[in-house]
Amino acid sequence: MLNEIIKKEIAILPEGSQEAVSDFICQLNDRISDEKSQLIFGHTRINKTIAHVSCCSLFVRESCLKNSALLFDLVSTCDLFSSHHREQYPQAIQQGDIESEVLLMAHLRQFRRREMVRIAWRDLAGWAELDETLRDLTALAETCIQFALDYLYQHACHRRGVPLSTEGKPINIIVLGMGKLGAWELNYSSDIDLIFAYAEDGQLQDRKETSYGEFFTRICRSLVKVLDAITVDGFVFRTDVRLRPFGDSGPMIMTFDGMENYYMTQAREWERYAMIKARQVAGDTDSGRVLSAMIKPFVYRRYLDYGAFEELRSIKVQITRELMRKDRMDNIKLGPGGIREIEFMGQAFQLIRGGQEPTLQQRGIITILSVLAELELMSQRDVDTLQASYCYLRRVENHIQQYQDRQTHDLPTNTSVQVILAHSMGHSEWQPFKQELDGVREKVHTIFGDVFSLSDNEQDQKKSMLIWEGDGDTALILGYIRDYGFLENEKIFTLIQSFQQSPVVKRLSVKGVGVLDRLMPAVLEAIKETDNQDETMRRLLVLFEAVVGRNIYLSLLAENKGALKQLIILAEASPWICEYLAQYPVLFDELLDTRSLYEPLEKQALAEQLKVALSRINEGDAEQLMIELRQFKHLNVLRVAATDIMGAIPLMVVSDYLTAIAEVVLDEVVDRAWKMLVDKHGCPEGQNNEAKGFAILGLGKLGGFELGYGSDLDMIFLYDCPDNQAMTKGEKPLGCTQFYVRLGQKVRHILETKMLAGLVYDVDLRLRPSGDSGLLVTHIESYEEYLKNEAWTWEHQALVRGRFITGDVHLQTQFDAIRQKILSLPREINDLKKDVREMREKMRDALAPKNASIFGLKQSKGGIADIEFIVQFGVLANAQKNIALTTCTDNINLLDKLAGVGFVSEGDAAFLQQAYCQYRDYGHRQVLQGKRAEASQDAFVAIRTRVEQLWQDLMEDGSELKAKK
Repeated sequence: MLNEIIKKEIAILPEGSQEAVSDFICQLNDRISDEKSQLIFGHTRINKTIAHVSCCSLFVRESCLKNSALLFDLVSTCDLFSSHHREQYPQAIQQGDIESEVLLMAHLRQFRRREMVRIAWRDLAGWAELDETLRDLTALAETCIQFALDYLYQHACHRRGVPLSTEGKPINIIVLGMGKLGAWELNYSSDIDLIFAYAEDGQLQDRKETSYGEFFTRICRSLVKVLDAITVDGFVFRTDVRLRPFGDSGPMIMTFDGMENYYMTQAREWERYAMIKARQVAGDTDSGRVLSAMIKPFVYRRYLDYGAFEELRSIKVQITRELMRKDRMDNIKLGPGGIREIEFMGQAFQLIRGGQEPTLQQRGIITILSVLAELELMSQRDVDTLQASYCYLRRVENHIQQYQDRQTHDLPTNTSVQVILAHSMGHSEWQPFKQELDGVREKVHTIFGDVFSLSDNEQDQKKSMLIWEGDGDTALILGYIRDYGFLENEKIFTLIQSFQQSPVVKRLSVKGVGVLDRLMPAVLEAIKETDNQDETMRRLLVLFEAVVGRNIYLSLLAENKGALKQLIILAEASPWICEYLAQYPVLFDELLDTRSLYEPLEKQALAEQLKVALSRINEGDAEQLMIELRQFKHLNVLRVAATDIMGAIPLMVVSDYLTAIAEVVLDEVVDRAWKMLVDKHGCPEGQNNEAKGFAILGLGKLGGFELGYGSDLDMIFLYDCPDNQAMTKGEKPLGCTQFYVRLGQKVRHILETKMLAGLVYDVDLRLRPSGDSGLLVTHIESYEEYLKNEAWTWEHQALVRGRFITGDVHLQTQFDAIRQKILSLPREINDLKKDVREMREKMRDALAPKNASIFGLKQSKGGIADIEFIVQFGVLANAQKNIALTTCTDNINLLDKLAGVGFVSEGDAAFLQQAYCQYRDYGHRQVLQGKRAEASQDAFVAIRTRVEQLWQDLMEDGSELKAKK
């Protein structure tokens, strides 16, 4: 007899299901004892939910009637009311002796049915959040797989012997769970995708000398049968092993070596996608970690892989075509705006950026979407929409499958079942639910379209594609090219055709050709907005030819109109940018975000960025360190150049930024090189990780805060050690002097080694004591003695722009004192003037342009070097009585100070500052235009003439020295 609560709940069910639910409850009550009935129906929570649950799930009704004790068991144990019961699965599945596979299969199916009823009930009753339902289902599958494997492995070992590793340890298989099983997201009636592997091959000691491969293959086949076969008790989980290497034609199980070879040499792109969620779900956990580490580089590439967009788009197109062919567009998993589109969006970014962003190397899509918002790869608004939509669609999916425990994702077509599904989702009728569902899917599909760039202007695309393909009426094509704003349409057409016929393009795969077929029409469309289409196209074609062999970079442009637009803006403004990107194509990714592209980082932010990047690598991994340093330097130089080209920062600030980049890099290089040597040889006597006893001095442009885009680093390495003869305290001790020489060599090696990512900086150490013939690293006391007693005047000139860059702060104090002392030495002025003048003439003779029609900005008369030598002479001549001249190293501030001590007038100082900046700014622009730092003889005439006159006044024989007395 039905109680009042149940009657009330039945009354609100869809009309067509009320009688069936009532009959079910009555039948259930008749099949159990009064005692059990009282326990079950004595629970208010059961009374309030049994009608709704049994209405929405035929599977629950049939299971409870098939085993009348099932519901009583769930209620009496309180398992039905527990949100953490999955933690008890390993204990709950245990059984006494199971004597055969037949009994094993029966036990697993009965266990599975009980837990599936429990999970469906909690979900439909609204007692469980989506995450609980998905985790319960995943844990149930894992538990069944592990229990079955344990049984089969033990029985196989008992019959044939135990397989052992070369170290004598027992070997078991590794079971990888793919897809939703691997991501802890299993849906209600999902199949499970499994891949099997084992660590190493060998032979058992049985009579047949069975190979490990044969032994484990039998276990795998039995495992699939135990899980998948349909018996009178049903099945455990539909099991699919077709995702293994070579699919159905491949072996059931492979060794780690075999799998590694397959994934690194033969695997297809979609297998990377499949491996994103792969996770060990059963078997040998120790060797499982080895397998996971082996597969990781296959999935997460070190470089940015924008080809993933095309791969996933292609898969999606194939799915959509198949659904349309079968009239199944209402499939909530695969159809437009379905679950798969949300997963594709997350996984596309994982494939592209996962190698460089460890936070993307996770499996759950909800988590990945949150990371995309944190990394600003998707807007928070879109992420919120996708997460809410995903949860909604997964609930619909589970409710569809819970109705009959069928693996389907199609919306029901039967009217009565439609109403039941709507009821399960809180709607009394089908249409309001369908409208709500359609709204969710429409939002998802819109975002999917934005991410995967699914729409284009067809007419423009046809015209630009015709230009790119070049097949057809030549006159018509030339007319189209002229319509796009090109002035030399025939030359541009020839350039495009030459690019198409170039050897690198000819060698492209079908996939690579497809990328170009999407990119080039988009380039033609975008280039219409520029003012110099012809030159911009020439620069782009040269760039594309340089990087087309690695079409992931062109995929980025094809997939991201914003990135393409930024490239065209920069290419129009500067050929140097195109050359830089051709040399370091990994920087293409920076074009995606205009906020970071046009906002160079200050020194503190640079230091923090580099520390974060380096924190992800092992301190002893020198190769990865060098890769990270190069990418950091190239990335931040590009940001400075982009901002510079757009005219957003003045020359002096450009040099400040470029100098800050170098300083931050040198800080980390010294720190890492020190730790590498200390780990190997131990610390020198009296030093520690903070003091080090080592320092880098910067001279020239580095010392004067005047670095340009192609500047090398003029440096000197110093060290200080209380006892040069002492040995380091490590496993492989070195003499302290030798240790510091090794440290200098390591720093130089890290900076200068040529890799695919180029080098960090060219290093010039010729300004060290005795130049190339001197020691690489100089003791601080020897350095002082050299400067006092052996150094040439030009070396004292170089010291004017010398400053401490990084290292031991105690050495900084010592160096600053030495520099001040040397610069302040008393000097015979005429001898000093003669030395400076002779050195200037030697430089001019060797380095100035020989062509009289060219003015070399640096070395020609009246140029930059004349101004620098005037400043250096002024400091050396006046520092003895004016210590303030030793407190800075840049020419602009030094000219102010020289005016302050009367060496030059304030007007002349201001003029020299202005001339210096104008020269450097012009030379700077020349570099960005891919030209030498030169001008015609007609340029800067007035400036050059006055600089020459000041040189005559201050530096030539017989001139009156205007030094402060």
